[in-house]
Formats: sequence, structure tokens, C-alpha cells
Amino acid sequence: MKAVQAQFHGDQLVVNEIAKLQAGPEQILIEVAAAGVNPVDTYIVAGTNNYTAQFPHTPGKDAAGTIVQLGELVSGFELGQRVYCSGTLSGASAEYCLAKPEQVFPLADSLSFEQGACLGTPYATAWRALFIRAHAQAGETVLVHGASGGVGLAAIQFAKAAGCTVFATAGSEQGLALIKQQGADVVVNHHEPEHYQQLQQAGKIDVVLEMLANQNLAEDLPLLNKDGRVVVIGSRGSVEINPRDLMARDACIMGMALANASSQQLQQIHRAIYAGAEAGFVNPVIAKRFSLEQTGQAHQAVMQAGATGNVVINIA
Repeated sequence: MKAVQAQFHGDQLVVNEIAKLQAGPEQILIEVAAAGVNPVDTYIVAGTNNYTAQFPHTPGKDAAGTIVQLGELVSGFELGQRVYCSGTLSGASAEYCLAKPEQVFPLADSLSFEQGACLGTPYATAWRALFIRAHAQAGETVLVHGASGGVGLAAIQFAKAAGCTVFATAGSEQGLALIKQQGADVVVNHHEPEHYQQLQQAGKIDVVLEMLANQNLAEDLPLLNKDGRVVVIGSRGSVEINPRDLMARDACIMGMALANASSQQLQQIHRAIYAGAEAGFVNPVIAKRFSLEQTGQAHQAVMQAGATGNVVINIA
């Protein structure tokens, strides 16, 4: 079988022929149709942001495909079943991947394999940030700061379906058009110096989902309503804030890492994702597609500014 591998942190990603994987007693073997690419995958390969890996390393947490082998102790799944992974044992950027049963979820018929490969990290991150960390409620206003990437678009879809008013920012004309098309009520360009004033004039914000805290956090806080919450989903450095912006509003800042989700939370999250797909509002947007041999380019693309959806690798 073909698998993308790195031999050390910072190594180039190349396709190698390796022995075909076999499912152990408590494992599921999936023939991968598509793999998702997220910033965390690049951090793991690079060994940055406290991430590391065992080598040789096949990147990718998210995959979608068909079950081809079930371990003898695995129940609740069928051979030939369409599924997606939120985490793998062997890496998603390969013709086959191994996963634990708790990492595998049924893929709704309404979604393609490409879209399924976008669920595990982006949609689970958005749902946990909104509803488990921030406890967003119908009628509240949610700001998605940096909304045109995979997590941001998922957050818009979930927040709108939950009855929230959504403010959203993007940094390109294409990104702005996309988040408006996805249902954002207020859309602003976060590269414009006056964009904070535009947000402030639009109304008080109850929940901020922040994708780049080192750049935006200090300016997010004055936008908050009383009891406002900021969930930090992404950051690439340190930041200085004025704590009085929190004190004046009884507001709080909280971190969010999907890796901290309990097994019970993950089951709840992925049931909600399936229900959202069945209802029609979970609808991942694909921005860029790559082949398995182009995995290195996909890892570069996911880190570029001006995102307009998800980056996927088509295996077949």
C-alpha cells in the first residue's frame, strides 16, 4: 500500500510503499477515499507548538472511506460501511488507515467522502468550542474571528442552526463572499484597520471564537457583552491584554483543544454532526484538492492566509 511518510521533524513528505496494514482485535481498517489536512497536521510533522510524533510518521488525523476489515472484538460497525475518522492510529494520508472504534463514526449519506474528511477536526472543534466551552445559546451573538477556514465555516453553520446571530470576519473578497453565503449576519474584513469599529457598531457580542489570539485577543475583549466569553481556538504567539476589559464585563477567556475532549463529549459531538448533516446544515466546503503525491503542497496550502474552506487529499 502507498503511504505518505516523514522520517524526522521537518522532513519532506514523500509517498512510500509499505506493507498493507491489518486490523488488530480492537481495531478497524479503513480504505481511505479522502484525507483532511488541518494546521495541527503540519505542527506534528514540524514538531512545533509542543507537538511531536513517532517516525516514520504518516500525517493526518481525519479520513473518510470504507471499512474493509474489523477486529474480532469490534462491534457496532459493518464491512463496507461509509465512515469518517476523528483521529487515526496509523495516519490518514495513505491508501488504508487503522483506527480505534471510538475514533470512527458513520458518514451521513448526504455527504461525500471529501466532505467526510473535513468533519473530524474542524466540525468537532467548532461544536466543542461553541456548545461545550462557551455554552452558546439561541439569541446570543457569536463572533467568528477568522471564519473562512474549515473551523470557522463549521462554526457559522452550527451557530446559525442554533438560533444565534453571527458576526464573521475574513481577509479576502472571496472569503467575505463565502461567509456571507454561509449565513453570517454581519461580515467584515479583518485586514481593514476600522474593522473593530465596524463590529462594535454592529452590537455587543456574547461569544467570540478566536482563531488567531496573538493578533486579535486584546481587541476582542472591548467588543464583549456582559458575561461575554472568548474561546481561544488558535494562536501563534503571545499577546498582552488589559484585564480591566474582563473585569468590567464579568467576562472570561478560555482555551479549547479538541484533544481534551472526553469520550462522552466526543460521542455527543459526533452525534450532533451526524444530525446536522441529516438536517442539511452541516455541509463542508472544499477549497483545495490534492493528490496523495501532493501531500506536501497540501500542508503548505492549509497554512496560507486567505482560507476559503477545507483542504483535502483525494487518495484514489
